[in-house]
Amino acid sequence: MPDTPVIELRGLEKSFGAVQVLHDVAFSAYAGEVTALVGDNGAGKSTLVKCIGGTHPIDAGEFLFDGQPVQVHSPRDAAALGIEIVYQDLALCDNLDVVQNMFLGREKHSGLVLDEYAMEELAGKTLAGLSVRTLESVRQQVSSLSGGQRQTVAIAKAVLWNSKVVILDEPTAALGVAQTQQVLELVRRLADKGLAVVLISHNMNDVFAVSDRIAALYLGRMAAQVRTCEVTHAQVVELITAGRSGGPGVDGAVK
Repeated sequence: MPDTPVIELRGLEKSFGAVQVLHDVAFSAYAGEVTALVGDNGAGKSTLVKCIGGTHPIDAGEFLFDGQPVQVHSPRDAAALGIEIVYQDLALCDNLDVVQNMFLGREKHSGLVLDEYAMEELAGKTLAGLSVRTLESVRQQVSSLSGGQRQTVAIAKAVLWNSKVVILDEPTAALGVAQTQQVLELVRRLADKGLAVVLISHNMNDVFAVSDRIAALYLGRMAAQVRTCEVTHAQVVELITAGRSGGPGVDGAVK
């Protein structure tokens, strides 16, 4: 088990005008592990992720990456560190194929022309490295893909750039049972390859199926961050809905 988190937040504060959304939040994510970020609607999950990703500047607190203090003022800063976020809308272009989507905005060139061969080869290697076998071709139009295949392409796009942290926003929300299983297996493989994976989910079955740790937000505060094997389904639900749990193994609950 790694000792130093890849991402560690201490005392994070974030307000929008007079409304304080995050209060003294502590959060960590470790290499080789899946950390599930859970909480009810309005708990602050999206704001926390956007602070990590540089979309929202933090008002106060420390942001450490690989144990070193960093300043993240923009998504470009986050990407430079190796933080990639796959939002729920996936940000894929239906009129482009898989390769074009994976390299959108980061195209490879040979002289003045696009290096289509290099991009196609790297896209194929990335998908193969993640054991993705559900795509017929990397030249398929994204408009022809299923929901699970689209999610796979978006995740592969995120790990293409030597990322260290991949944050997934509700990756199984709109998927059927079989596609959900495929995506969860991919999430687990990302962690097994050494990445720190943050999984935002409302689905407790998904959370317990793939996560190593669970971080529960309640009304903008971190109710607890615990190892998944040390808590029950009911305890996590209580953390989400009440900000506390009376059971053993749950430390740091909000009183």
